[in-house]
Amino acid sequence: MKKVVTFGEIMLRLSTPGFTRFVQAQQFDVTYGGGEANVAVALSNYGMDSYFVSRLPAHEIGQSAVNHLRRFGVKDDFIVRAGERVGIYFLESGASQRASKVVYDRAHSAVSEIRPGEVDWEKVFDGAAWFHWTGITPALGENPRSIIVDACKAAKKAGAMVSCDLNFRKKLWTEKEAQATMQPLMQYVDVCIANEEDAEKSLGLKAAESDVDAGELDEGSYFAVARQLKKQYGFKAVAITLRESFSASRNGWSALLLDDKNCVQPYRSKRYDIQIVDRVGGGDSFASGLIYGLLSKSDTREALEFAVAASCLKQTIPGDFNLVSVDEVEKLAKGSGSGRVER
Repeated sequence: MKKVVTFGEIMLRLSTPGFTRFVQAQQFDVTYGGGEANVAVALSNYGMDSYFVSRLPAHEIGQSAVNHLRRFGVKDDFIVRAGERVGIYFLESGASQRASKVVYDRAHSAVSEIRPGEVDWEKVFDGAAWFHWTGITPALGENPRSIIVDACKAAKKAGAMVSCDLNFRKKLWTEKEAQATMQPLMQYVDVCIANEEDAEKSLGLKAAESDVDAGELDEGSYFAVARQLKKQYGFKAVAITLRESFSASRNGWSALLLDDKNCVQPYRSKRYDIQIVDRVGGGDSFASGLIYGLLSKSDTREALEFAVAASCLKQTIPGDFNLVSVDEVEKLAKGSGSGRVER
């Protein structure tokens, strides 16, 4: 069982029931989620020894978040219990031509005020095979930015692979701030994961001929971005998710991979046409599927197909977490994806 580590924020998620709007809501559905926490849960479901590192208050809401992780087998040994509040995000699920909306209430959350020395990174990475973080965490403030550097250095010293999902969030910081922080951090990254927006906003590389809002993707443009990312930063692998947004309810979904092993030329996965139930966590489910695939499969094309199938399934499940098994993902990756009842 491989040990994998993620570091970031888990938030309280308050979502409007069904497809109701914020202004209609008289109650909210409650769950928890966040980029790196979502990855940790999925990897635990796949049988990995999964650790989530964060900082949460010692009060009951903080404990509720910890308990939610424990439900799915995630190890909380290195979660620092300090600070005053758990970050919150509100979600209004869109439908058809009405887009989903997210409102953040995460200022001064416990993890945004994490301090140097609160986490023993040498102990965290003892025996670890992989470390994953996202561009959301350094966007939370100066303290998390410095801690990411410490964590990456410790992971590299321990011999762990490091992956980063660029995950640009315009509500957290500007493009200029993101690039000033993210570009230097890429020296520690082995596997870079991005989408059509992240590569441009976080690292300044744009897929010139694609218009995601029009549901149009130019495969060659993304191949060029993958090659440029790999050449510029020396990544061992670059993965880019490709979402064709026909509406809030229907998306095309695929991805490409460029690496030094089986995909020395960019390889594009099978494409899925998804009727969206909940797209939040779709990118995280791709990242966790790719990590699992790269750790467990000898053919990196199979790893990519596993990741895309896993993230396709996630977008049919309410909540942030991808609650699927390896067997379910493998069946979709190798089958027709017809959705017929299993008897």
